[in-house]
Amino acid sequence: MKNVNKYERQYFMPPVCEYDWAKKDHIEKAPIWCSVDLRDGNQALIEPMSLDEKLEFFQMLVDIGFKEIEVGFPAASETEFIFMRTLIERDMIPDDVTVQVLTQAREHIIKKTFEAVKGAPHAVIHLYNSTSVAQREQVFKKSKEQIKQLAVDGAELLKKLADETEGDFSFEYSPESFHGTEVDYAVEVCNAVLDVWQPSAQNKAIINIPATVETAMPHVFATQIEYVSKNLKYRDNVVLSLHPHNDRGCGVSDAELGLLAGADRIEGTLFGNGERTGNVDIITVAMNMYSYGIDPQLDFSNMPHIREVYERLTRMQVNDRQLVIWYSLHFPVLIRMRSPKVWRGEKRRSLTHGQFHIFQSIRWMLAERTILMLSVSTASPVRVESVTY
Repeated sequence: MKNVNKYERQYFMPPVCEYDWAKKDHIEKAPIWCSVDLRDGNQALIEPMSLDEKLEFFQMLVDIGFKEIEVGFPAASETEFIFMRTLIERDMIPDDVTVQVLTQAREHIIKKTFEAVKGAPHAVIHLYNSTSVAQREQVFKKSKEQIKQLAVDGAELLKKLADETEGDFSFEYSPESFHGTEVDYAVEVCNAVLDVWQPSAQNKAIINIPATVETAMPHVFATQIEYVSKNLKYRDNVVLSLHPHNDRGCGVSDAELGLLAGADRIEGTLFGNGERTGNVDIITVAMNMYSYGIDPQLDFSNMPHIREVYERLTRMQVNDRQLVIWYSLHFPVLIRMRSPKVWRGEKRRSLTHGQFHIFQSIRWMLAERTILMLSVSTASPVRVESVTY
């Protein structure tokens, strides 16, 4: 292809690279999960969800087991404002679930956001502003100090309005366009925000690192996250969150290596939809953990129902091959099949053994289509014979 010389790497390595994350070979426990299906995922839809559709999707996320759910950007849309008010006024937020709303570090948007969350039993107010070189120089035309001051001013206003508004609130901050920001500068801005909020063990703050446009390889992202984790102030009282996107097709790897590097929390969507090429696919990350014997603390046992609701409300289609990957991961006998007799024996055992039980419903749903697809897969030199159920 032509014009390759006009491109170059656009990320920054941290000033100190320790690579301690590379010494770990597995994730030890599930992170805090935050679904952003109703915000990041929804805003990427050709036809965003209606109020009733959002309410149904919210209930599905609660049923799956999400304890943190970003419900929207209430200052940007009347539908999202009404949605937030509806959840509060109809008392639809369970006691153990925290809703989250997004706001730019701009005074009128922050004030509108607090109008939306008034009376919330517990809500995270997610503040962000861009810190990247490109946006500092080309969009805002502001210095590093001025950009940091935008974040600090927003943090101070959040704290002031939280004290004046009915409800229980926690705070989150994101240095937007992290990949295009000098890592030590991103940490400097985050620490300035934390100095305003003064997080405590009883009221922790969230620092969220968004791969707003994924430009680095996963091991680079992990090295950046490790530096952030080791250099944040108030670290014991800070939840380090990641918001991976999939521009390079590495959202899952970014999430997993980021957890090895010190992250505590993952923001993503069920099947990975979102802006541009999408957000990290939470189901894939969770089921990867499950395959290692780690309880993801999310219940995907009724995948056909989740898929049906998702496709109906988002008007998007889940790729069959995506489901087959999870299916074959937990039924590895399929990719080394010798005969229908072997399959039927494995099938009988799968009805009672825990590791297989969760995917019974997927087996029934995909049935012959799954067998056909795996029979021609390059993962196996052996064609799987047709099986009658």
